[in-house]
Amino acid sequence: MPVDPSELSTWSHVKYYGSNLFLRGLLVCTRLIPYRLRVPLMGRLVTVMGRLAGFDKRVRTNLDLVSPELSEIDPDTLYRDVSNNAGRMIAEIYAGAPFHDRAKAAPITGPGLKALEEARAAGRPVLLATAHFGNYDAARAALFARGFEMGALYRRMANPYFNDHYVAAIKGNGEPLFEQGKRGMVELVRHLKKGGIAAIVTDLHAQGGELIDFFGKPAVTSTVPAELALKFGAAVIPVYAVRQDNGLDFEIVMSTEIPHSDPLTMTKSLSADLEAIVRKHTGQWFWIHRRWKPFVPVSKPGRKANPEAG
Repeated sequence: MPVDPSELSTWSHVKYYGSNLFLRGLLVCTRLIPYRLRVPLMGRLVTVMGRLAGFDKRVRTNLDLVSPELSEIDPDTLYRDVSNNAGRMIAEIYAGAPFHDRAKAAPITGPGLKALEEARAAGRPVLLATAHFGNYDAARAALFARGFEMGALYRRMANPYFNDHYVAAIKGNGEPLFEQGKRGMVELVRHLKKGGIAAIVTDLHAQGGELIDFFGKPAVTSTVPAELALKFGAAVIPVYAVRQDNGLDFEIVMSTEIPHSDPLTMTKSLSADLEAIVRKHTGQWFWIHRRWKPFVPVSKPGRKANPEAG
């Protein structure tokens, strides 16, 4: 979890400032290149830089963990696909109008769109559950363009210098934004109470979450989205922006609304829905995440650590 900037050491400030200068310089330079060339170029650059950072090893480790589930996938090919998608996403978030135009033109498919329209017509709050897949901001921009104003919960980046302009960039895809934490959660709750729509990513390791299988291995997963939905009567609809073969366009896929039951069952359904679309487009999910980190139990009765969760 990112710490407050005031808690960083002098060395951390120097390191983050230097890396931010490099990244900002790279983004400024690439903006001089036409969008059609800039996006794939950033994909290739991130692929190279990711290898230097050892991210290809992280992908291989995660793939080995879930094998034989995905034993037919070549880890080097998967890394190239994952890092290329990540680089393209970075370029897109900072691109402004060219990205927004493509997102607005993206077709929206799946039964979730009807569920969203019905919830809005009834004044019912909605939680759009997404993940680090494709480019989740494309889904937000596409829905905004069709009149679905929404908030979004985001996690502050560890690098405070990069975080400032990153947040400014994603605001261009719609507001309000709620920073993960006590204050952000209060703001999100207020938004839902008013019948608002909010997007939230559900695929990160969440300390204090529940062990839920993802590709056959237990991963610590937050049940908070489901708990919020049950408390405020919100519809929970999975949504994904699937990158198309040309690498620049998207299809917005909205799955069936998750039925209300209990937090654990609903969260399992969300995880299963994400796994299903990742199986179709394996290289578009961020396999660099430490999704299967070891489980550290918290003081809740009946919850036990699972040694296989690492």
